[in-house]
Amino acid sequence: MTVRFVMIGGFLGAGKTTTVSRLARLYQSQGKRVGVVTNDQAHDLVDTNTLRAQGLAVEEVPGACFCCRFDDLVGRVGALQTADRPDVILAEPVGSCTDLVATVIQPLKDLYAGRFEVAPYAVLFKPSHGIRILKNQSAGGFSPKAAYIFKKQLEEADAIVINRIDELDPPRAEELSRLVAEHFPGTPVLRASATTGAGFEALAELLDQRGGFGRKLLDIDYDTYAEGEAELGWLNATARLHGAAPFDLDALLTAVLGELADACRALGGEVAHLKLIGMDDAGAFAVGNVISSDTAPKLSLPSGLKPREAELIVNARVAIDPTVLEAEVKRVVAAQAARAGVTAEFRTSQSLRPGRPVPTHRYTEAK
Repeated sequence: MTVRFVMIGGFLGAGKTTTVSRLARLYQSQGKRVGVVTNDQAHDLVDTNTLRAQGLAVEEVPGACFCCRFDDLVGRVGALQTADRPDVILAEPVGSCTDLVATVIQPLKDLYAGRFEVAPYAVLFKPSHGIRILKNQSAGGFSPKAAYIFKKQLEEADAIVINRIDELDPPRAEELSRLVAEHFPGTPVLRASATTGAGFEALAELLDQRGGFGRKLLDIDYDTYAEGEAELGWLNATARLHGAAPFDLDALLTAVLGELADACRALGGEVAHLKLIGMDDAGAFAVGNVISSDTAPKLSLPSGLKPREAELIVNARVAIDPTVLEAEVKRVVAAQAARAGVTAEFRTSQSLRPGRPVPTHRYTEAK
């Protein structure tokens, strides 16, 4: 049985998880069975827990990006096929990875042609960092090496999707569309909002197309790519929250995000993405995000919960030393929890800088 493989790319904080969630619901409304594969440099991923909490069948490839864990990707898809027999696989790669056409799409099309039908590769454009990076503004927050990854992600796309248009006024959206078209001529540019669903009919229509897609092989400098990734501090941590009385989970997540973003700014570290999920013991949950140093904390999925006990997962991607990032996360969570009359007991914590990408396969000619 051939399964449709749909990979949604984009930089950290571009809105990939929300896009995958909305696409999953769209495909399910069409009577299709859906499986999801998430990806991260470490374990305890907010995205995986968020999607599973929405009732989706999810497998995770941790420890490196899909390109370096290609066999694991195929294996996780196989597990979904055995258990759930999906018609569509939605795959969300690590937001700091690029060169995915040469290292994921081409190998799937060549080595597993009878098993996978690969959709056009859509890459989400993140406005909060993208406009500054494409304008080469020094206030872009990231070094030129990290900005290099952002641009390369867009360069290999079959289509570029300007996401979060609900957060942009019409002149800003027009400016972004022109800017993207100037930098990537010949690549279709769509506008969408994964939050509201605006533009998703056009995105789904694009992803349903067949033909000569997934053929844009990059001319890429892996030294620059590796150094750009290594500038990002990476932290995944889990904590158990104990309240002496019921506490406002949404308010606690918002406070943690706000203080943590302030702390990162004070340390001179640009925020790529901060994500939190809080879950009570019944499985209800809240999700909060900060997607850049100059954007406010946002509860993308508020819960209205007032539990006594909850699980907290923190995923932080910030351009500072990961050991400093880990210390700040633990300090901020403990301080904000204490203000809410809550004790935070950290159970796991993994901080790192991504290592040099070593793809399992890399195609230099498109099949």
